[in-house]
Amino acid sequence: MGYMASVPRTDVGGLIYHAWNRGNARGTLFITDSDYFAFENLISEAKIITGMRIIAYTIMPNHWHFVLHPAKDGDLARFFHWLVATHTKRWHVVRKSTGQGHIYQGTYKSNLCEHNKHFLQLVRYVERNALRANLVSRAEEWRWSSAWRRVYGTDAQKSMMGDWPVEMPRTYLETLNTSQNKEELDAIRYALRRGSPYGSDFWKGSMVDRYGLEATIRQPGRPKKLP
Repeated sequence: MGYMASVPRTDVGGLIYHAWNRGNARGTLFITDSDYFAFENLISEAKIITGMRIIAYTIMPNHWHFVLHPAKDGDLARFFHWLVATHTKRWHVVRKSTGQGHIYQGTYKSNLCEHNKHFLQLVRYVERNALRANLVSRAEEWRWSSAWRRVYGTDAQKSMMGDWPVEMPRTYLETLNTSQNKEELDAIRYALRRGSPYGSDFWKGSMVDRYGLEATIRQPGRPKKLP
């Protein structure tokens, strides 16, 4: 259903997660401002219901990204189950298409991220989505993102965002609007695609061992035959 069934997923409180999903067959999920506003309201509801700590997010026309910091085991699944199911139901109600199938490609994909420079790289990646797509001239100008909310939002809008697990650099906004190198982008995308931990080699190895994530770092393909 969009997530590799052979890859085990963790849902452990206290860890940082990058999560992503997109429209079925790459279909558009958000067209009008009302679509985006409605989804952001659902995010706020899901946060209240599950107690999820939302670190960063970006909502794009046909997909979204989140960086989340669940407090308890199982919170990640609860958050997305409610968010996706409710969004799907209300999406069909608005378009009078109830019963016409899924709007998402399947289950969300997620992976762990270390609380260090890799976390900063990940948040930057998520908040640069609209800028990379040339939808805005600066990342914080994309209305449907945590970057906009953090810079231009009201106190109520900012209250939806959770505290970072590391100190935000004073130059973060400047760095946010500076391109990331290809190696960094490829590493983040590979980790999410495979469901593998994103961080230093030592930390990554410890997460793989602790949560049985060996399949996420194993090279795809059939094993070579021994001579």
